Amino acid sequence: MSVCKVFFQTLGCKVNQYETEAMQKLFEAAGWQLVEEISAADVVVINTCTVTAVSSQKSRQMIRRAAKENCILVVVGCYAQSEPEEIAKIDGVDVIIGTKDRVRIVELVEAAINKREKISQVGSVADIKTFEELPHSPHRTRAFLKIEDGCNNFCSYCIIPYVRGRVRSRTLESIRAECLKLKSAGFKEIVLTGIHIGAYGRDFQNKINLVDAIKTVLESANPLRLRLGSIESAEMTDELIDLIKNDGRICNHVHLPLQSGSDEILKAMRRPYTTKNFSELTARLVKEIPEISIGTDLIVGFPGETDENFSETLKFIQGQPFSKIHVFPYSARKGTLAATLPNQIPPQIKKARTGQALEVSRAKSENFSSKLIGKTVEIIAETSEGGMVDGLTKNYVRVYTPDENIQLGEIIKVNIEKLHKDGVIGTTKNFFANV
Repeated sequence: MSVCKVFFQTLGCKVNQYETEAMQKLFEAAGWQLVEEISAADVVVINTCTVTAVSSQKSRQMIRRAAKENCILVVVGCYAQSEPEEIAKIDGVDVIIGTKDRVRIVELVEAAINKREKISQVGSVADIKTFEELPHSPHRTRAFLKIEDGCNNFCSYCIIPYVRGRVRSRTLESIRAECLKLKSAGFKEIVLTGIHIGAYGRDFQNKINLVDAIKTVLESANPLRLRLGSIESAEMTDELIDLIKNDGRICNHVHLPLQSGSDEILKAMRRPYTTKNFSELTARLVKEIPEISIGTDLIVGFPGETDENFSETLKFIQGQPFSKIHVFPYSARKGTLAATLPNQIPPQIKKARTGQALEVSRAKSENFSSKLIGKTVEIIAETSEGGMVDGLTKNYVRVYTPDENIQLGEIIKVNIEKLHKDGVIGTTKNFFANV
């Protein structure tokens, strides 16, 4: 077959990034060549997102731009799962794959090429019962490790359970096997990821949980750092907190989605906690885990959110020890309960509330990062651009330093001098290539 060059574009979360790397591995194993320019590709794969209306819009825009290229166009992922008929209407799309059968992507692409026909492989997520095993080879200095897929929560605003299905956990044996490969490849930091990692193990009969998965990673990969993806506050168990507190390899950074600081809105969102529950947890984390950073997600403009509700939210987030707040204006998703609720908030009000919440987020981030000024911190060099190298501290502050022939993946120590961009900047003290 003459077609042999493939280009990937990825939208969305760390799970999508992991799955893109896995699909790239499948193409490479079949003898295809990955290219970094779309103009050089025979096949373009777009891994889509649909978590918000903006995500879907970006996915459509990316598809339409790619359709102008003289290539075989493949659309895969969450937006493909939710709107396959809409995607099929776009001229130039040759293959559509949802959130299952990604392991067959090379087979389906080659079938479309050989048969010269369009292929749509989008089945019901209700039929997905087990974790989809995908070969994986990280292309970054930090290795993402997907341990779970799907979600059972069905929050009233969220489309994800409808496009990803219910919780499917990866076996401990499979996690261990991938960790051994990551250890052999020399990765110093592993990031656990999934759609709902706090629910890990709920689909198994042997009562294992997230702590068991974490211990498996620590034992088999023994990484310098293990970073946890987003975890629901209700799933921060005593056992998990003690593990983070007592094992120095686990990063002192957690991301706890809040979504609203109003109990009335949390109830309408079908979130399983109150602001009291949440604040008790964050106070405990700050007390028990030194220099912990706590990130969160916030949705503003949820249907029925009054000025009073939003004021409660602003007051609540101002009083929380957040290091970063990701703010999203509410986005109605077809098929969810919230999309049918009365009192939808006008766009201009959502925009104004988003701006106010982002101001709090910026102040929180700067306040947290500024605590590093005058200190020496350790980072793993992650990217290099414009004469600067950057990487993350264990507690998730982005650190920049001049590129002094530092190799990506090296452990370096930086004397922090001042705030810079989305983090801090300083000068290199020394570095150790093989720590």
